[in-house]
Amino acid sequence: MAVKKEKSLVIVESPAKSKTIKKILGDGFQIEASFGHVRNLLTKDPATQNLGFDIENHFEPKFEIIPGKQAVVKKLNDMAKKVDRVYLASDPDREGEAIAWHVRQILKVPDDKISRIVFNEITPKAVKNSVENPRTIDMDMVQAQQTRQILDKLVGYKLSPVLWKQIGNRKLSAGRVQSVALRMICEREEEIEAFVPQEYWSIHADLEKEGKIFEAELSKIKDKPVEKTIKNNEEAQKIVDYLQDKSREFEISKVTQRTIKRKPTAPFITSTLQRAASSKLGFGVQKTMQVAQKLYEGMEIDGTPVGLITYMRTDSVRVSDDAQTMAKDFILANYGDKYYPETPNVYTKGKQNVQDAHEAIRPSYPERTPESIKQYLDNDQYRLYKLIWDKFMSSQMSNAEVANKSIEITAGDCLLKAGTSKVTFDGFLKLYSDTEDDENDADAKIPDLDKGDKVICKKINPKQHFTQPPPRYNEASLVKALEEYGIGRPSTYATIITVIQTRKYVEKRDKALHPTLLGRTVSKQLVAQFADIMDYKFTAGMENKLDLIAEKKAVWNNVLQEFYDPFIVEVNKALDNNERVRIESKIKCPNCGKPMVLRTSKSGAQFLGCSGFPECKTIMSLNALTDNDSDAGNEPEVCEEKCEKCGSDMVFKMGPYGKYMECTNAECKHRKPYRKSTGVKCPKCSEGTIVERKSKRGTVFYGCDRYPECDFTLWNEPTGEKCPQCDSLLVKKVLKKGTVITCSNIKCGYKKDFEEEQIES
Repeated sequence: MAVKKEKSLVIVESPAKSKTIKKILGDGFQIEASFGHVRNLLTKDPATQNLGFDIENHFEPKFEIIPGKQAVVKKLNDMAKKVDRVYLASDPDREGEAIAWHVRQILKVPDDKISRIVFNEITPKAVKNSVENPRTIDMDMVQAQQTRQILDKLVGYKLSPVLWKQIGNRKLSAGRVQSVALRMICEREEEIEAFVPQEYWSIHADLEKEGKIFEAELSKIKDKPVEKTIKNNEEAQKIVDYLQDKSREFEISKVTQRTIKRKPTAPFITSTLQRAASSKLGFGVQKTMQVAQKLYEGMEIDGTPVGLITYMRTDSVRVSDDAQTMAKDFILANYGDKYYPETPNVYTKGKQNVQDAHEAIRPSYPERTPESIKQYLDNDQYRLYKLIWDKFMSSQMSNAEVANKSIEITAGDCLLKAGTSKVTFDGFLKLYSDTEDDENDADAKIPDLDKGDKVICKKINPKQHFTQPPPRYNEASLVKALEEYGIGRPSTYATIITVIQTRKYVEKRDKALHPTLLGRTVSKQLVAQFADIMDYKFTAGMENKLDLIAEKKAVWNNVLQEFYDPFIVEVNKALDNNERVRIESKIKCPNCGKPMVLRTSKSGAQFLGCSGFPECKTIMSLNALTDNDSDAGNEPEVCEEKCEKCGSDMVFKMGPYGKYMECTNAECKHRKPYRKSTGVKCPKCSEGTIVERKSKRGTVFYGCDRYPECDFTLWNEPTGEKCPQCDSLLVKKVLKKGTVITCSNIKCGYKKDFEEEQIES
């Protein structure tokens, strides 16, 4: 008698994974997507103040099926009833664990029929191994995720009304992590404004030996270091005169040569990938994660879906034994023995809270080189995959060897120094370098010199410098700062940066994050009234407590109660404060001389209005704020795009009709209106980018920047995500009750809440 073949259902979050996993598991398995979460906290429940959890009953949560997900829930139940086994295969992090638990709650099948499986990479070995070794749902991870969700909702729902009352704008919001990130940006701006440049000079000498000229820099005078101590031209000139004295001899007093070994750095984690993609590829944080998601879920290679990288939300630098072996085999076969170390490189992250169930971000198949699969990837996917592949393979390679040569030259009371480096063995540098100055300088600029040699001084060059203020954060440096403070987790960085820009608290100019007048006011109000919530250490401490919950070392509702008791006292105290805040700019009214203040129209548009209203009705665009910055002596802001006619840089300028872009080439001077980019590729022509535009009536809409060649348009801002039901673009729609994410295809009807803070791994 034939044995009945067992039928199984595997439930993933994303339909993009389905094809890849189906190919691996074969015909005995059906693969279906939950399209993310199927349940969320109850939204309309007066008994819980519409929070979705009962504060008086130990924060007990109440859930509902997300509007629009009823059809998904019905389909999953229908399929689950017809199979022998159900595997919940959402992502291997806290968010994925919570999705698995919520799916379990809506499935009307026995417990013994359901198992949880996890895999860090979508490869045959990893997926099949997870099916052979299923486990139960980890409720500690679920409770850690649930606690974060409740914390974020508590802060958002309790702090936002304080801002509404005091600033008079119901579109404002606060967030447990987003507000701290905003504070960091605002405090950096204050540092820049308070900075007073200090003049200093450096002294350089052009020296000659046997026809070869090299440069040395003044290092000491009478054994005292001179770095940044020469304050003005007069002091510099005295030293120049001293060194230029014809009787002055320049003698080599010391020659040092040594070879150092440079070790490769660890493979990428989420934050280091985001930073490297920003600096090397020019990708924004959100774009990096979107492209990485595609590479993880699977690309069509020779007609077969293949998961190309491991899970991209991780803060672990661990590499599996199998991955190390595959890397070793590839390196030995393609680069030779000398490029592989005597013992494999092992990395540890000297920091707590590392979720070591994950691996570092690496290629799933090291033998799939970037060039070998380039034809199957678009340009962004190829560049990011190459970055990940190069970084991982270099992390497994031998040390580089660098020959350093330093020379000390004595001239009376002065000591000058010169140095050069030369890569003698490239090792891991063959594939990847963290810096831009690792080129192998085969022709050393310093001639062969020995101690006691005399050199001829050809010229003394004094150079004026000014100390520089700390740089503004860009997306990459903000991610680095958040990670160093322990604020947020791998999956939250992109959302944090997106939210503070969406709320118009921060704007990106020339890749730098500038706080707006509104953002600075919001931050100032929150810091003054909620010292704990806005404190870096406090916020990092809450992240640690979430980790303790996941590790079964803390009770979730106790953590919430300890947070809530002092928090609600501060909220009530702030709500009792009836003082309204006037957001005053530095710009004076051109008609009456009174300060211009930030105002918000009924439609939510912001503008500057005279503080003398209603006597003075002068208004002006917010562009006046950036104009004022330019008038203060700042350089024109350079656009990211080049002139389409001559290829030169474009700069932003203001005209009577608003902001525009102008070519810096005096012979070209091509101009075009400024269109704020959403960074989302046009789905119609696949070549252009969707940008913000205005109709003749001044209404904002979104369209392809290749217009009139492409006439694609939207009335709402696209998020960059695809609808899980019909694959159309999702857009942000601002309603009176708040912002929602909806499908741009009105026939579809898909809708979900706009999350202020994305839940962490």
